[in-house]
Amino acid sequence: MADLPTRRQFLYAAVQQHGRPVTTQLAARLMTGSPWASTGRNTARKDLRGLARAGLLAAVTAVDGRTTYYPAITVTDEVTP
Repeated sequence: MADLPTRRQFLYAAVQQHGRPVTTQLAARLMTGSPWASTGRNTARKDLRGLARAGLLAAVTAVDGRTTYYPAITVTDEVTP
């Protein structure tokens, strides 16, 4: 049996593949094709917050209180002039 990714790993890969900002509601929809298809908004919210704490996603809260998550930008190579 192949090793399954964790729920958060699956969500992170889905967010990266989606390529656009993700809300909690969208994250729950992205999880419908996963082995955890019954993942609801509360679980998706918890996983998004965990990914943000790990530095993999950046959270931005709008004026209306909604939080949107963006893939975090990491610098892997230095650019020399």
